[in-house]
Amino acid sequence: MLYRTLKRMIERGQLDGMDSKLDVFYAADKLTQAEYLELSAMLGRLRGDEATDV
Repeated sequence: MLYRTLKRMIERGQLDGMDSKLDVFYAADKLTQAEYLELSAMLGRLRGDEATDV
């Protein structure tokens, strides 16, 4: 449920503080490693980061 909510927020462009949110939820074991990596890659692509291949 949290994963889907975060994914939808990223897709809608609600990116403010998303890096920190992902880090906190991953550290608290609320996201799996695969979910964290996927959401981080999505976030990087939307922001135009070069290093999105994790």
